[in-house]
Amino acid sequence: MENEMSYVVGVDLGGTKIATALHDQKGTVIHRVQYQTTTLKSAEEVINCLVNSVNEVRGDYPIAGVGVASPGAVDTEKGLILKGTNLPEWSNIPLQQEMESKLKLPVKVVNDANAAAWGEYYAGAGKDSKTMVYVTLSTGIGSGIVLDGKLLLGSNGFAGELGHTVIGQEGAICSCGQVGCWEVLASGTAMARFATVAAAKNFTLMTELAKQDGTPIGAKHLFEANRQGDMIASEVVDKVTDYVALGLKNIVHTFNPDCIVIGGGVSLAGDDLFRPVLKKTRNLVMEPYRETFRIVPALLGDDVGVIGAATLCYA
Repeated sequence: MENEMSYVVGVDLGGTKIATALHDQKGTVIHRVQYQTTTLKSAEEVINCLVNSVNEVRGDYPIAGVGVASPGAVDTEKGLILKGTNLPEWSNIPLQQEMESKLKLPVKVVNDANAAAWGEYYAGAGKDSKTMVYVTLSTGIGSGIVLDGKLLLGSNGFAGELGHTVIGQEGAICSCGQVGCWEVLASGTAMARFATVAAAKNFTLMTELAKQDGTPIGAKHLFEANRQGDMIASEVVDKVTDYVALGLKNIVHTFNPDCIVIGGGVSLAGDDLFRPVLKKTRNLVMEPYRETFRIVPALLGDDVGVIGAATLCYA
């Protein structure tokens, strides 16, 4: 066994599952468990499940601390879940206090996007960078910022909601109630919406690909049709990568990162996403910024939450 107190536990709390893993100082996963949360009826049941999962993975290892990544608004300084999502009664919960009382271990609680950002910075695609911004392009747009080697949380723990910065005066109404948010114009959901509208007006391979999968048209079908030379898909990809690049331009000018890491389901499009987005972002930013940053795919996949939560104990 390594030096005393060199192990940490990371917990990724989602709307349908709790993933918990024991890690060493390098972020390597030693032991993991997963529980379903869909049958849990109260906050108390969720907390008990969190505690049980930590006890299951910790074994006899000396534990330095426990990190918990939770969806929703989190006050990290106080360890409070202020407003949760997708879980019963998951608001105004003193999670740090409850877990520390039951585990007799120090516990750190953070928003799941911030945990993912720290995971990619500490052990993933942003490793060795100085200032890194993590963006997940998925159903929405999540993000987290590591500024000069420190996770930027803001005065209330709410920093990093870049998906709700405004990049235009068009598009559907965002979940936050505004028009023109980056999320409503560049997320995977937005891409699917633009693709569906285009497919309703034109013959396109996107329609056939979606039928083969038995699903509505999504970002996956958009990029696959584009790869196969579909002109309608190509026009939509050009449009949505414009929107992605607009948001990234604002990130570059605001934070001057040397690395932007993009995760989420849309990132699986690979070079068909990254190549035009990098080119367009470099064209949009002011000249001195153009060679100061790289845009790279996330590396940690489904482990990003547990690794990020765990390694926050070393932050």
